[in-house]
Amino acid sequence: MTEGTTPAAEGVDTLSRLEQEGEIAADYLEGLLDIADLDGDIDMDVEADRAAVSIISDSGSRDLQKLVGRDGEVLEALQELTRLAVHRETGDRSRLMLDIAGFRAKKRTELAELGAKTADEVKESGQPVKLQPMTPFERKVVHDAVAAAGLRSESEGEEPQRFVVVLPA
Repeated sequence: MTEGTTPAAEGVDTLSRLEQEGEIAADYLEGLLDIADLDGDIDMDVEADRAAVSIISDSGSRDLQKLVGRDGEVLEALQELTRLAVHRETGDRSRLMLDIAGFRAKKRTELAELGAKTADEVKESGQPVKLQPMTPFERKVVHDAVAAAGLRSESEGEEPQRFVVVLPA
């Protein structure tokens, strides 16, 4: 907490900072959509102490799939570029999360199911299970699902081959 602020004021400061990140990201992404001549609406929110920005389309997400790429590769790159644009404006490192055409939301659901299913397998067998390499976002979702199932998990390996190991209780 900074000197002279109350905990409530500190929370408001954080919220307004995250809203500012979302605004900067939205402006950056609107420019990108214009350049690429793609239609999309931008939705901003604050989730789990980070700005969350989504690009959605009424005309179906077919055009936006170009911005997602194979297995979200283009989406990951655009998220990093957007974070850099926010950093350039604010001077602060951003943990902003970008979703395009619901790709990340769908992926989050699939990964949570994978984490829960793997936790059940480990509970039954008593043996650790190693999963395929994943991005940091994907690993976090799996770790959270495993923890919710009452087990422990760890990340092992080096990027980009880093993976989750689900451990017995």
